[in-house]
This record gives sequence, C-alpha cells and structure tokens, in this order.
Amino acid sequence: MPADAMTQAPFDTTVAIRPARRDDEAFVLSLLPRLADFPLPPWRSAEEIARGDRPILLDALAGTLLHSAILVAELRPGGLRAGYVFATTRHDYFTQAAHAHVEVLAVEPDAERRGVARALMDAIEEWARRRGYACVTLNVFDRNARAKSLYDSLGYEVETAHYRKAL
Repeated sequence: MPADAMTQAPFDTTVAIRPARRDDEAFVLSLLPRLADFPLPPWRSAEEIARGDRPILLDALAGTLLHSAILVAELRPGGLRAGYVFATTRHDYFTQAAHAHVEVLAVEPDAERRGVARALMDAIEEWARRRGYACVTLNVFDRNARAKSLYDSLGYEVETAHYRKAL
C-alpha cells in the first residue's frame, strides 16, 4: 500500500498513512509510554525504554537517518493522529542482505482494534518492497502478548530468541 493510501477500518473510520513531519514530534514522543505498556522483565523499566527510543525517533523526525522511514496513521474523517511506525534498514547477520527492520510501532490506546497497526505494518512492508528488500524483521519483548498476537496475525515468524543472564 502506498504511504498515502487509505484502508478501511472498523467504526466508520478510514486509516490514512503519511510520512511523518517535523510537527509530529510531540505526538510521536507522547506515545513513548506505549512501548512499555505490558509486563516488563524485572531488569527493564519504562523510563529506560523511553530513554533508548527517544533519540533515534528524534533523529528520524529530523531526517538525519538515512534509509529509514517514519510513517504516521491518521483516522479519517477528522485527521486524528492514531499511531506511527518507524523502520530502518539493517543487514542480515548471515547473508549481509539489506532488509527493513521495524524499530517502533505505537498506537494510541483509543485507536486500538481499528486497523491502525495493520495499516502501518502494511505501509512499512510496501516501503520495504519498493526498496527491493526480501523481508521485514522486528524485535518484540517476550512478555508483550498484544504485540506478539498482532505480528503472528500478520504472518511474522519467530526466527531467534534473545536470552539474557544477569551477572
């Protein structure tokens, strides 16, 4: 789906996807708490997650990250911003082939179950296809059941599991 295409969503709304603009900064940053809105592992905090994502999101909004995209979903009619997806280009560890990697997907709580996340993922997959990438990857916390359910429903498969041991 092109970045400006519209997809039908429930509740008599349409989801429109567009590239992020500099004036989306406050909206994008307002959704940082959503990135930790699930039972976190005991060694992680919501503040730590926000602190990690904030600078890269600001760089993406400023246009200083090459080979990346940040797309915003709006509900129509009305143009209410409902979520965003941020993806970068990475290279496969084994083959070195370039691919898209979803760094952040965030949706307003009131916009959940309205097709926003699906429309954003469709748009970022199209962004990747236009660049000739063969796949899209992402990371998700094991305890984030809501996100895992979405990615499963979209056909994403677990490839590796990241293990950690505190010393």
